[in-house]
Amino acid sequence: MGKIALLFAGQGSQYPGMGKDFYENSPQVKAVFEQLEALRPGTMEQCFNGTKEALSITMNTQPCMFAVDYAIAKAVQERGISVDAAAGFSLGEIPALAFAEVISLSQAFELVCHRAAVMNDAAEKYPGGMQAILKLPADKITALAETFSDVFPVNYNSPEQTAVAGAPEQLKSFAEAVKAEGGRAVPLAVSGAFHSPYMNAAAESLADYVQNIDMQQGVCPVYANRTAQPYTVDTAKELVSSQVNHPVQWVKTIEQMMADGADCFIEVGPGKTLSGLVKKIAAEAQVYKVENTADLDALLQSLNKA
Repeated sequence: MGKIALLFAGQGSQYPGMGKDFYENSPQVKAVFEQLEALRPGTMEQCFNGTKEALSITMNTQPCMFAVDYAIAKAVQERGISVDAAAGFSLGEIPALAFAEVISLSQAFELVCHRAAVMNDAAEKYPGGMQAILKLPADKITALAETFSDVFPVNYNSPEQTAVAGAPEQLKSFAEAVKAEGGRAVPLAVSGAFHSPYMNAAAESLADYVQNIDMQQGVCPVYANRTAQPYTVDTAKELVSSQVNHPVQWVKTIEQMMADGADCFIEVGPGKTLSGLVKKIAAEAQVYKVENTADLDALLQSLNKA
């Protein structure tokens, strides 16, 4: 086996009860949740007992997802799995940076709370939407988007799927253009046009905010959504702030991690979105997900056999 990489889940995979199984069965996870609860009271209640509606509000989603992603990653590490690299999808990049000790846990959590607030504010001031485009290659989607003034390719998820963001009225016309080309547009249940110029104000606020955060060389490489290359001390502040108004280069990220020796990917956090995308990008890779203790037990058994 080559290198093991952790993938930190992003916004959209949240659900009520996430993380509770680990909280009840892992002292280390319990300690993580209680530390974050002290910084943002109500986080555990929202994760374990919150409603789907409450968890879908960006102000709640991002800190709750951070807590679950990071806690599960620590549980994986606690069980003796040595992690060689990490990446996170959008929001997931922040707990990945905390896990790799680029940013301290408390500062990373406070950063994600600020990130949620400024992205929510930008979405309210500049309303937009998002769609996942299926059955068309990324270059075709990009070329099609260039014929619209307010539609932007934002998430290069897999060779078969690219998300776009932009003005709601233009997205309707874009969906028709996609259909005419043989593709399919699926509206996404999000509150804004994330990773597009609609988030410029959020990026500017984050750029100011991160100047007061200490960033170190990570204990393992964290691959950036923007560049598909590992973070460095010199690039960290710019990358983490500009990430919100630039596309997520997920296909290139996984390809680069593979090129650098990773062949086993473990998704940590709610859902299985990222593990599904990896299977479409790199069919030869070993792919696992861990969102509960049963998943972790199964992972350990598989790795012991490998």
